[in-house]
Amino acid sequence: MEQQLFETNVVTGADLLALSENVRGWEKRDCYQQLGAYLHSSQNDRVCLLFGLRRTGKTTMLRQAVLDMAPEDAVKTAYIKATVLDTMAALNRDMKRLRAAGFRYVLLDEVTLIPEFIDSAALFSDIYAAQGMKIVLSGTDSLGFWFALHQELYDRAKAIHTTFIPYREHSRLLGIDSIDDYIRYGGTLRAGELNFDDDSVNAEDASFRDDESTRLYIDTAICKNIQHSLACYEDGGHFRHLRTLYEAGELTGAINRIIEDMNHAFLVSVLTGDFISHDLRLTARNLRKERDAEKRTDILDEIDTPAVTRRLMALLDIHNHPEQTVKVTNAHISEIKEYLLALDLIVNVPIETVEPGTEPVEHILFTQPGMRYCQAQALVHVLMKDELFLTLSEKEQKTVTDRILEEVRGRMLEDIVLLETMKAAGKRQRVFKLQFADGEFDMVVYDREQDCCKIYEVKHSGQQVSAQYRHLLDEEKCRLTEHRFGQIAERTVLYRGENMQLDNGVKYWNVEEYLQTWSEEMTLITEKKIGPDLGPVM
Repeated sequence: MEQQLFETNVVTGADLLALSENVRGWEKRDCYQQLGAYLHSSQNDRVCLLFGLRRTGKTTMLRQAVLDMAPEDAVKTAYIKATVLDTMAALNRDMKRLRAAGFRYVLLDEVTLIPEFIDSAALFSDIYAAQGMKIVLSGTDSLGFWFALHQELYDRAKAIHTTFIPYREHSRLLGIDSIDDYIRYGGTLRAGELNFDDDSVNAEDASFRDDESTRLYIDTAICKNIQHSLACYEDGGHFRHLRTLYEAGELTGAINRIIEDMNHAFLVSVLTGDFISHDLRLTARNLRKERDAEKRTDILDEIDTPAVTRRLMALLDIHNHPEQTVKVTNAHISEIKEYLLALDLIVNVPIETVEPGTEPVEHILFTQPGMRYCQAQALVHVLMKDELFLTLSEKEQKTVTDRILEEVRGRMLEDIVLLETMKAAGKRQRVFKLQFADGEFDMVVYDREQDCCKIYEVKHSGQQVSAQYRHLLDEEKCRLTEHRFGQIAERTVLYRGENMQLDNGVKYWNVEEYLQTWSEEMTLITEKKIGPDLGPVM
């Protein structure tokens, strides 16, 4: 069939194979097997939705699927790259032509760019998939797919989400083994197949290399995603409370503000909960007795700790935003958070308490750690431009800055472990942070069937210090925990050093190995064969 007979950008045959050739040999996403299962299943009348934020591998997966096809299937495959100028009417005519010509597989990329897609998506499942065609719909407007999945394509689509890229998969795809690299740059596959050998590669190719690149990603991948989907869904009739912001041209700014506010709140909690309250003194002591002579210093002994604390708090409380004509209300915040959840950008993993019946506290985790770290880093650098800090020497400024960012990485590591464990846990397990009147367990994994739990502390450290596991051995905390969540089966510190088991029963497990070990099919409580290869008992 001649190319000019099509009204949309249809690629077939040798042209399609040539288009796909540039991804040959690339590693595949973990979710790729779901795409293959759909394409080769005998079930008809369902379409496949491949969606996630930008730079998470969707188009690459489509091209890999073409390369993996048998020759007789590849010649029956068409790839269509949709544009904003396309219409559903023109696409429908092209689909009829493809079906008449015997094409069985249609890979529709960027289909959400077509304005009528959300309200017309059932065309693909009810007409073409029902006639035996396998149709994959892909695009960066994840919210548009979310709307379609809950309306036009309800119960007629297989959904494959690409936004969340866990550490183990990020490590495999990009050839990195550093949790700190994942904290700094994790969340997208912008670096392609490059091996992250040095910081210069990261800085040039990561989506979240600096504040400007991060804001650009938020604007293009998230804000425009939400706005475009809302404008297209029900002819713009689903804006709800956000219509006033949209009509004033301020919805993008509001979404940016809310994401920034969540990250700002995260930074405040890090500084007030750890750095300001006690860790400045603790850090001074640790730096004073540091084994590494190059890092050993007493400069924090010279800092006026109360003055530093007061100034940091004052700066944190001043978080100015550009003037807006429409005030952002709690209703706006609630709806934007709902859409951020739908985009898989954030996940709420509530903080529990030992008191039965107590409402859990909201605890928002970002599935793209590089975005959170980069924004937190930008805020820290703003703090460090304060006049008080400028009176310190360059070395003193760097020490304080590095310490705050170390605290940020430590808290982010806790969140990464919590998020990835929650996503990998089986249905019978519940994963949460457990808070007490004084202190907390960074993570608890509770097995409902066995009525037992494992308790964890997460430390961004390669050293073993008794203070790291003091909560795990606290008799009162353990008593309260066992009263509500059953017998404590294991006490573990996840950290960056070697695996080890202490004679008091506490296990040390390398956090990178832990994150590499678990997969969505593994259980976290009862499978005794899965766990760290512990070193000698101390």
